[in-house]
Amino acid sequence: MFYSIDENDHGLPFNPFKGCVVPRPIGWISTRSASGVNNLAPYSFFNAISDNPPMVVYGSNGQQPHGPKDTLRNIEETGVFVVNVATWDLRDAMNASSHPHLPEVDEFQSAGLSAEMGRLVAAPRVVESPISLECRLHQVLDLPSDDPASRNAAVFGRVVAIHIDPQVLTNGQVDPRKLRPIARLGYRDYAVINDVFAMTRPGGGDARIGL
Repeated sequence: MFYSIDENDHGLPFNPFKGCVVPRPIGWISTRSASGVNNLAPYSFFNAISDNPPMVVYGSNGQQPHGPKDTLRNIEETGVFVVNVATWDLRDAMNASSHPHLPEVDEFQSAGLSAEMGRLVAAPRVVESPISLECRLHQVLDLPSDDPASRNAAVFGRVVAIHIDPQVLTNGQVDPRKLRPIARLGYRDYAVINDVFAMTRPGGGDARIGL
């Protein structure tokens, strides 16, 4: 089949776009408002985009019923955020934190999670998450939006510190089989990493260590 995005004439019961680019890491992003309220929310458009320096990006699409998304507002006001790895064991808490609460609600508390302030940034991390990335805002890039009333933005962050639970390490490397991160698929579907394979790149590079 073929369809034009402008025409949207795919004839399917649901838009297939999100099901075509999978799996996507979940950006489980924690912030603190300028008034001191902790915020936590998952974003399905997220990834690492550089390792020298380490940088991440997430897409903030649309808005909440009460107005602009709290995460984006907090990041623009404070200039910092934390990305927490969502795992199989934390799947229900991650899902609970997606509720569109009012800005004065602390999603750490509503999802039953523990918050601890970052070492280098004034934003909380999820203590239960095995890996957390402390980030400083690099840039917010406004993107085109099909709905003029809803903001569409790409948020770029520079990773300045990383927390890693030693229990997810094997021989000094992060072991995905111990970490068991979950990823976003299309529709309401998710995936969890259980199987891992390694390949040596042509020319001597080793994909296992990121060369």
